[in-house]
Amino acid sequence: MPDAGDLSYTPPPLWRRLRLRRRRQGLLWRAFRARRQLKLAQDHTDQITSRDILLVAVLRNEENRLPHFLDYYRALGADHMLIVDNGSDDTTREILADQPDVSVWHTKASYRASRFGVDWANWLLAKYGHEHWCLTVDADELLVFPSALGTTLPELTETLDRHGHRGFGALMLDMVPKDALGDLKYQPGSDPIGLLNHFDPGPYRAERQSPLNNLWVQGGLRERKFFKDRPRRSPTLNKIPLVKWNRRWAYVISTHSLLPPRLNMIYGGPGSDTPSGALLHTKFLPEVVRKATVEKTRAEHFTHPELFDGYYDDLSANPVLWDEACVHYEGPDQLQALGLIGCGRGAQRIGPPDQSD
Repeated sequence: MPDAGDLSYTPPPLWRRLRLRRRRQGLLWRAFRARRQLKLAQDHTDQITSRDILLVAVLRNEENRLPHFLDYYRALGADHMLIVDNGSDDTTREILADQPDVSVWHTKASYRASRFGVDWANWLLAKYGHEHWCLTVDADELLVFPSALGTTLPELTETLDRHGHRGFGALMLDMVPKDALGDLKYQPGSDPIGLLNHFDPGPYRAERQSPLNNLWVQGGLRERKFFKDRPRRSPTLNKIPLVKWNRRWAYVISTHSLLPPRLNMIYGGPGSDTPSGALLHTKFLPEVVRKATVEKTRAEHFTHPELFDGYYDDLSANPVLWDEACVHYEGPDQLQALGLIGCGRGAQRIGPPDQSD
């Protein structure tokens, strides 16, 4: 297995490239078929211009986070948001309604059967995202990046364009409070980082996987608290959420990996030569204690959900996740100083797709 920090890319042999191409075509075909599960509820896509930065999200029951999520990404510079609401039964639909920069699709189809929403996201990216910078995130993820790369998405993407980069990777950083999760009070719509203001600075381990050449970053707080005895099952913490999209490309597993495989070289992990940011993961708001029991019953979030019953049981027990290894969050430049994100140092550039992909 090549070192995660080694950004050299050797194309696979022809037989493997053909196999991966068929796999990518299969994912695009799945996405095309999955469009039938989506019912267009609010269409403002006619307002999308050629230079717009698009945001794609699949969510469910996010009435507490959603107002801040929308405000945060508007302020960051997202021009239009393409959102799939997967059967919300709270006020999520009402919050999304009549917002001029948000187009909404409804579906009650299985999140798990859609490959955890990836089929739906791939369809929206293929239909609307071609040659747009597209940010694909969950409702509990807030993207931050070094100020030297820019302070907004337009500034960041201009920097990436100028240096020939087609995408931008990120470390998913779990944010936690000092107190027991369920004992906190969260004001809906407020900045969750005001409450979840500590994180684990690592170190994190990373390795490349074959045959997709995708990175696999693990470690950190959730592994220490929930997966200490089975670290290989701890969460994957690397993502490539921001990509100048091409309709021939496809996400494979969440935004952890893409096809063609060379796109996975966009991110080399913490401390690597690739420009990178972080996704501040705000999963651990007080509601997570209540939702743990619900999600355990729904069994929609893991390929083999029965293997994660203990994880949900631990969350429903109202744990304290903070420990002495955690540090207080001060901002993205602090993360850069810790080596968790960076501006890059001559990272490999990913240009237009080759005919061989």
